[in-house]
Amino acid sequence: MYKYIIGKVTMQSSSYIVLECNNIGYLIYVANPYSYELGTEYKVYLYNNVKEDENSLFGFKKEEELELFLRLINVKGLGPKMANVFFATGSVSGIVDAINRENILYLTKFPRIGEKIAKQIILDLKGKIAIETDTSEEENNREDLIAVLESLGYKTGEIKKIIKDIDESLSIEEQVKEALKLLLR
Repeated sequence: MYKYIIGKVTMQSSSYIVLECNNIGYLIYVANPYSYELGTEYKVYLYNNVKEDENSLFGFKKEEELELFLRLINVKGLGPKMANVFFATGSVSGIVDAINRENILYLTKFPRIGEKIAKQIILDLKGKIAIETDTSEEENNREDLIAVLESLGYKTGEIKKIIKDIDESLSIEEQVKEALKLLLR
């Protein structure tokens, strides 16, 4: 079992990155591959998914994301690839809050997550998740916000013009909504 790996990102695709460590390139499935910069060193927390016909790695920038992922994949009908979609635009605190408040609408906004799966997630996890979030989450939200907007096709220059007008205390989801309103003006 792997806990994490430290290495440089050498490739990106729509669903994975390749992280080179000691001259070995590890293909790691991540929710938002374009939030990783090519040639930059990262510490990526890992989940090793071993099946009969597959051995794959799923990676996360924060340990609390990995902890929530591990809880999600234990939900009936929710495998690693489906659970990974939550981390493309959702924050750990936002997802946990949605589960605890039984917010099915929030959970079904993620690709491949229907009402049946959302209800199962709530049934299995409501009140059972106590994940400590990083104290620098607001700073990480800024980076996440930029990564999300870039993945939507906005240029860095456009993003830098409006980012100072967005309230950092909002959840990442609310920050994205505010940013999109400002960018569409």
